[in-house]
Formats: sequence, C-alpha cells, structure tokens
Amino acid sequence: MRDGVAAYIAVTAAYWAFMLTDGALRMLVLLHFHTLGFSPVQLAYLFVLYELAGMITNLCAGWIAARFGLTSTLYAGLGLQVVCLAALTQLDPAWSVATSVVFVMVVQGLSGVAKDLSKMSAKSAVKVLAPKAQGGLFRWVAVLTGSKNAVKGCGFLLGAALLATLGFDAALLVMAVVLGAIFAIVVVSMPSGLPQGRKGRAFTEVFSKNPNINWLSAARMALFGARDVWFVVGIPIYFYAVLSDGTEAGNRAAFFTIGTFLAVWIILYGAVQATAPRLLRAASRPEAEIVEEARRWAAILLPIPIILTALVWVAGDPAPWLTVALIVGLLVFGAVFAVNSSLHSYLVLAFTEEDRVTMDVGFYYMANAAGRLLGTVLSGLSYQLGGLPLVLGTASVLVALSWLGATRLDKAQLAPA
Repeated sequence: MRDGVAAYIAVTAAYWAFMLTDGALRMLVLLHFHTLGFSPVQLAYLFVLYELAGMITNLCAGWIAARFGLTSTLYAGLGLQVVCLAALTQLDPAWSVATSVVFVMVVQGLSGVAKDLSKMSAKSAVKVLAPKAQGGLFRWVAVLTGSKNAVKGCGFLLGAALLATLGFDAALLVMAVVLGAIFAIVVVSMPSGLPQGRKGRAFTEVFSKNPNINWLSAARMALFGARDVWFVVGIPIYFYAVLSDGTEAGNRAAFFTIGTFLAVWIILYGAVQATAPRLLRAASRPEAEIVEEARRWAAILLPIPIILTALVWVAGDPAPWLTVALIVGLLVFGAVFAVNSSLHSYLVLAFTEEDRVTMDVGFYYMANAAGRLLGTVLSGLSYQLGGLPLVLGTASVLVALSWLGATRLDKAQLAPA
C-alpha cells in the first residue's frame, strides 16, 4: 500500500506540473493571437488540432498503456509538452497569417497528444492504486481531478500574467525549463506500483462493448462541448470587447481580468470536484445510488445556460449588470458542472473492469476530447455568426444532450469490485 500511495503522489505531482503549463499555454495563445487581429474562427482553428489530436491519442493511448505500461505514457506526455513549449518560441512575426495558424495548429496538436497521454495515465493509475473500501475510489479520483483543475486554473492566471510581463517567447521558455526540470525529478523519483504492460492486447479491444461506458462517454462528450462552446473563444473575446479600451494599458488590464475570471472558474470547478464525494455522501451510499445522482445533477445543470441565454438576448447590448450576471451565472454553472464531471470521472472507473481500465478510460477520454473539439469549433463559429446569445444557446442544447445520455445509464451493470 505504501508503494501505491507513493506512486499516486508522484503521478499527481507530474499531472499538476503538466496542467499548470497546459492552462498557461492556452491563455498565452488565445490572448496573444487575439491582439494580433485573429478572428474568433481563426482563434478556434488554433485549438482544433489540439482537440482532434486528443481524440486520436485517447483512442490509442489506452492500448499503448496496456501494452507498454502507464509510466511510459506518462513520461511521453511530459516530455512532448516540453518540446511543444520550446517549439512555439520559433514562431516568426514575419510569417503570413495562414502560415502562423498552420504552425500553431500543428504544435497545439502535439500538445494535445501530450495532454491526453498524461491524463489517461494519471486517471487509469487511480483505478489500480486506490483503496476499494468506503468510497476510496471516488475520493482518490475526486482529489486527482479536482486538484488538477485548480492547478490548471492557476495556469490560466499564470499565462495571462506572463504574457503581460515577459511577453510571448520568454513566457514559453520559462515554462519549458521549469516543466523539464520537474519531468527529470519525476523520472528519478517514480516508485513502483503502476502496471508495466502486457503483450498480446489487440488494438480493437479499445472499443468498449459495455453500454454504460458508451452512454457515459456520449454524456461526457456533450457535457464538455457545452463548457467549451463558451469557454474557449466566446466569453474571453466578449469580455475583451467589453473591458479593453484599445490602449496598451487597457489591453493589459483586460488580459489580467479575463485570466483571473477563467482562473477562478477553473479553481472553483476543481474545488467542487474535490469535495464532491463529501457533498454526495459517497462513502455511505451504494454505487447504484451514485448512478441516480448522475442523472439528477445533469438535470440540475440544464436550466442555467438557458437562463443566461435569455438574459443576454433580452439585454441586447453589453451592460454592466449583464457582465455581473454572466460572471455569477457562469460560476454557478461551473459548480454544478463540476459535480457532473466528478460523477462521470468516478463512474467510468466504477463501470470498467480492472483488466481493461486503460482502454475504457482511453475510450471515455476520447469522447471527452471529441466534446472539446465540438465545443471549440462551435465556440468560434457560433460567436461569429450570432454573438454571445448563439454561443449560450448552443451550450444549452449540448447540456440537454448530456442529460439524455445520463438517463440511459444502467445501475444494474456496475463492474464487480
């Protein structure tokens, strides 16, 4: 058990370091290229390959980890992220917009591969290492996922602060050096305790035959599409338009404000995820009741984006009261979203059997990446076509689809402990 706890701590620390740079990189890219005059659709393009690569990586990573071991995929993710951070410093301001977009898309795509190698490794490790009694699995999943999102939220704020103080290239170099050092420490100090892989696993095994895994993956895809449709482009660009006065000082103030809001949102999201087991009293309830909670919390989330859509539609032009209402409403959305996300992260491990955990988790996070890809594309497209009302209306439709997926989960098909 001691080796298991040490391995869990090492995996969590590595995942934290990665997600700090992941959040910072997203904010750096979004704000830097917005100030260069990129349109909402062009900004969305910068992240499309990132999410598409995540889909492919998750589909393959589960099999790779089952074949070569979880430490191999974790190390590959960390190392590749260091390469991506260094590569982005080679962006040349003299390049055309098209060339810049293609270059950043490719590097972001590699970063997406890195993120999902790291994520799949960390989440799969929990199923193997967590104690099974008294809600131990739910607690360990919640701590890993919640703390990761809090760290990523700090990354958003870090990215905005580094952009405003050091500039784009220097910020990337600082992050590459720090992450490289942490990567080296993790490699040296990683204890035993993680599966080392097994030959003979067929790639076709990554596709789940468990209806619960498939329905949960569909619900997850719609849930994260609903988040990213406003999170990636819509709300940051809307707030920038409202807060910036066009001066350099005004731009910096807008950077900090947007970065702070997104950081607070992610940190709140992570904090609620980490406390979800206590909130739901998971330690004293059977797993079948947790399935019922997934349905209930999906229904609770649905009215929030609908109300926000109506407020924006009624308001018409931006107004101070609307900005406050959006901030409050999206924070409430984040808290309820976090409970839904935490339930999903637990249930995918509860539904899967230990001998195919990496493949089911990889398939599930492929759906997660598909939702993020869908949300990313729709974020830029819907904002350009219909502004914030269409962005939030699209989020409402996606939340409704997530609720429909949750209603199809069958508590009679929980995997044996």
